[in-house]
Amino acid sequence: MEFPSEAQAWLKAFHIVSVIAWMAGMLYLPRLFVYHAGVAADGPESAVFKVMERRLARAIMTPAMVATWVFGLALTVRPGVIDWESDIWFHAKLALVVALSGLHGFLTASVRAFAEDRNRRSAGFYRIVNEVPAIIMLIVVVLVVVRPL
Repeated sequence: MEFPSEAQAWLKAFHIVSVIAWMAGMLYLPRLFVYHAGVAADGPESAVFKVMERRLARAIMTPAMVATWVFGLALTVRPGVIDWESDIWFHAKLALVVALSGLHGFLTASVRAFAEDRNRRSAGFYRIVNEVPAIIMLIVVVLVVVRPL
């Protein structure tokens, strides 16, 4: 399927916006967990965190992840865009996006655990988790822009 260059530009623009929205949530949600893990499960602060976490995951992160995948995959179907045999950078990027999607699933499960007062992980654990999306994002951007592989 051949996309006109204007359509390709729109797909790229929507892909980039989707990635930004997804990453914003992926960076913010674990930070909310850091603070949430430090309050009493039955306190008023916990109730506020539960609402914030649920809304962030459902209204921003998940739709942005889906849009990122849809627009990203749409960009790859244009003939000649990706050389599936030699573009190792793309395979690495795809593997990292799959890893981010897995992390997204873990964070979504954590939203449920906090909502049901079942979280057993420490604030320190979530501080570490908070760094993972940033590291993956850095590597993906380098892969896409520099294409070192």
